[in-house]
Amino acid sequence: MTLGAKVSAEGRSGVRRIRIRDFQLVSDSPPDFAGYNLGPGSPELQLGVLGSCLTHTWLIQAADRGVPLDSLEIDVAAEIDPRGNLLGQDGIPVFPHNIRYTVTIASPASEEDLAGLEAAVDRACPILNLLRNPQAVTGRIARKATVAVDAEAA
Repeated sequence: MTLGAKVSAEGRSGVRRIRIRDFQLVSDSPPDFAGYNLGPGSPELQLGVLGSCLTHTWLIQAADRGVPLDSLEIDVAAEIDPRGNLLGQDGIPVFPHNIRYTVTIASPASEEDLAGLEAAVDRACPILNLLRNPQAVTGRIARKATVAVDAEAA
């Protein structure tokens, strides 16, 4: 099975419209990072994706093991330093780092059951494992014909 997403930049705003299946998300950046703050930035979306995947995996693994969960909430955080994009700042990562999460659970299950559940989630969560075991990413440029602008009409 192949997964896919298509992202386009809207006009000159830099706002990114993400299309996945029949769904759309808007991504932008805060004003201090050349954006209009119309949506979460890519690093924030990545943290949200990790939190969503962890939550889903906790729910699946709990159901598979018969571990009751009254409530489940996952907070994900990371650091990012915007100086990482500046020339001469080679020691500063351009990516979110020190990624961490806290799982807050209300459950009558034993500590032993919850520890087993946590181990199962660690093994089964696709995005958690992607971040822990990065994959090669390849890219290419596909050129598109440009649209000529009539100088008199502009």
